[in-house]
Amino acid sequence: MSTAAQAAADPRQAIASEPLRWRQVLLIAICVVLNGLDGFDVLSISFASPGIAKDWGIERGALGIVLSAELLGMAVGSFILGNVADKIGRRPTALGCLAVMSLGMFGAAHVTSIEMLSLLRLFTGLGIGGMLACTNAMVAEFSNDRSRAAAIGIMAAGYPMGAILGGAFASSLLVDGTWRDVFTFGGYISAAMLPVLFFLVPETVGHIVQRNPDDALARVNRSLAAMGHAPVAELPVDSGQERPRIALSRLMAPDLRSRTLLLLLAYFFHVMTFYYVLKWIPKIVVDMGYAPSAAGGVLVWANVGGLAGSLLLSVLTLRIGLRYLMIGTLVMSTVMVVWFGRGQADLQGLAIAAASAGFFTNAAIAGFYPLMAMSFPTEARAGGTGFVIGLGRGGAVLGPVAAGFLFQFGAGLQGVSIAMGVGSLLAAFALVAMYRSIRTA
Repeated sequence: MSTAAQAAADPRQAIASEPLRWRQVLLIAICVVLNGLDGFDVLSISFASPGIAKDWGIERGALGIVLSAELLGMAVGSFILGNVADKIGRRPTALGCLAVMSLGMFGAAHVTSIEMLSLLRLFTGLGIGGMLACTNAMVAEFSNDRSRAAAIGIMAAGYPMGAILGGAFASSLLVDGTWRDVFTFGGYISAAMLPVLFFLVPETVGHIVQRNPDDALARVNRSLAAMGHAPVAELPVDSGQERPRIALSRLMAPDLRSRTLLLLLAYFFHVMTFYYVLKWIPKIVVDMGYAPSAAGGVLVWANVGGLAGSLLLSVLTLRIGLRYLMIGTLVMSTVMVVWFGRGQADLQGLAIAAASAGFFTNAAIAGFYPLMAMSFPTEARAGGTGFVIGLGRGGAVLGPVAAGFLFQFGAGLQGVSIAMGVGSLLAAFALVAMYRSIRTA
């Protein structure tokens, strides 16, 4: 490339329009692994919950609160740390979040009371929530235009992938060990990713150009080199001119307000359903008379279905519009959760029902991530994603707690599943309203 051509080039356009380099694929793969850590760290409490309930004799209502503790932390972490990532960068924020996750998991392995465990799960959730906002923004900005939706969907598939692989280890640990071993294992694998993130993942070009620090050109060229792209001689003239406004005022501006609020409602309602399934499966299976290790196996199958659903939806986005896929997936999520609630005669039947519910609930989660990334401009992408995930996680907190008290007050598995499955249907209605508002804008 000539010097004149380099000077005229916008590095963001080069990334958006040119084919993916293998180094970009590697960076996206690292983000998939990081999201996999999120998946295992969130579900570690589900694998451990039967042993916790047995050791400390807590009722289902109280257990529901413990199961939701890190989800509350995720809500706060996504909202606050998503905005931090837009200000100081995706990479440093992700490193801090990963350190928090590691410390929280190690700490949970040594707690002596349910209150201490809840606080540590809340702390761990801060890191998980911030990491979700960072990885979503990083994958969007490491990808080109053609592959962005599919890449973000695959990144989201890392969540059930981490639950499957980590859950398989957790189930084996529970055969001869205790629930504390699950958290110790999670602490080690989270800590192992710190040097990978530090040495291999650069700051995104989009963020550097947007913030335009004094050494912006050198930093942009380092990031371009890390992604396999040619350097540029100077940055575009608009670098740093479009500074992010206060996050909430930007998200509530006329061009973004309706999509922000409706996307928030859709995500809120669906994660109620999603986390009901993932948080309560082990306890439901143990209460049917099966061993905790067998219950962990059923949860693994729910995530096998979730992984298949996430990957299939990601592939289908290359051929079918995301809006149609999301509506159909959310409706089927309701149907499958209600079917799961019918109960099954044996462990195999439970695993099939859990996998079917996981297929559609997790596919919809995978669809929300590219939907968020495409709904917000660069200067508000991590903040907008963090806002939706953060406040939307209120549904994640509410789902397991509401299910726990419904169980405690005498509602059977079928009744609880119907009540919680409606969340996905309400999410579908919210997305229909969002698509209509965008079309008429």
